[in-house]
Amino acid sequence: MPEPGGESDWVRATREELETVAEWCAEADSAVPLHPFPAPGGLLPWAASPQGDFFLWRTGPASPQEWTVTVGSRSSVRWEYTGGAVQFLADLAGGVLEPWALPPIRAEVVAW
Repeated sequence: MPEPGGESDWVRATREELETVAEWCAEADSAVPLHPFPAPGGLLPWAASPQGDFFLWRTGPASPQEWTVTVGSRSSVRWEYTGGAVQFLADLAGGVLEPWALPPIRAEVVAW
């Protein structure tokens, strides 16, 4: 959510992200055509890594709780995760999920 007073910056950044997704969809070599949101089944970005990977919801007619995760890696690899965003992050950080082309996560606990 945007901070109060930062709404226009948030909207601009969201539009830029959707433009990036549109470019990625246009360049994707996929048997099933990819489209950015708001197209039906369109891809809606929800996070990005510092390395250039991005994480998207594949939107659909079902409720947002049922949308699946699409990962677009910086190496142009695309893959789907059938669970939601929170479960995806938990599985990725917990080492349960094969990270494919994503960099490894090294969880570190620091005592204060």
